[in-house]
Amino acid sequence: MSSRSGRRAALVACISCAGAYLQPAPARTATALKAGREPFIRIGHGYDIHRLDTRANAGQPIVVAGVRFDGSEGHAPDFELGCVAHSDGDVIYHSVVDAILGALTLPDIGCLFPDNDPRLKGADSSIFMEEAYKRMTDRGYRLGNCDVTLICQKPRVNVDAIGGGLVKERMIANVAELLRTEVGLVNVKARTHEKVDSVGEGRAIECHVVLTIEREE
Repeated sequence: MSSRSGRRAALVACISCAGAYLQPAPARTATALKAGREPFIRIGHGYDIHRLDTRANAGQPIVVAGVRFDGSEGHAPDFELGCVAHSDGDVIYHSVVDAILGALTLPDIGCLFPDNDPRLKGADSSIFMEEAYKRMTDRGYRLGNCDVTLICQKPRVNVDAIGGGLVKERMIANVAELLRTEVGLVNVKARTHEKVDSVGEGRAIECHVVLTIEREE
C-alpha cells in the first residue's frame, strides 16, 4: 500500500469516528424538519493561518491550493521556507473546508480532522476537501461561488508555474476540480500584509474564504 493510500485509509477511520459528532444539533434538525426544506442559499466563511519556518524545521514545503513551492514540475518556484503544520498546512484548502462546514452549520475542521491525531501527520489536504464536498452534496447542495483571499508577504504567487501557466491559475483549477465546479466560479486573490505583524514579516501565511452553496433542485 502506498503512503497516500495508507493516509486515506487512516482518514476514513478518523472521519468515521467523528461522524456522529458532526451531525446537525437536534434543535437544528427539528427546525429544518418543521421548515420542510433546507434554505436555497447558504453562506460560509473560512479562515486559516500557519507559521512559516526553514524547510528543515518545518519538514515540508509550503503548499497552497495543492500547489507546492518546491520547484517541481507543474508547481511553484522553489522557496526556502516551509509550512509548520500537522497536515501539509494548505491554508486555502483548510479555509474552503471550514467555509463549507460553516455554511452547513457543522463544527469546524479541527473537530473533523484533529491536529493531535497521528494518522493525519503530513496528510494531503485535498482529502479534507473531498470530505467537505461529500458532506455538502449529501445535504443536497452544490457550490455557488468561492472567493479566496490569500495573504502572504512571501512567497510570491503572481508568478509563472514550473512548466507553464500561472501559479494562481493552477490554484483556481485545483479548487474547482475538487469541488466539481467551473473555474469561473472560483476566485483566488493574493495580497501582502504591508510588512505588518507575523504575516507581513514573512513568518506566517493566512487565508480568508467566503463562499455560497446552493440547494440542488
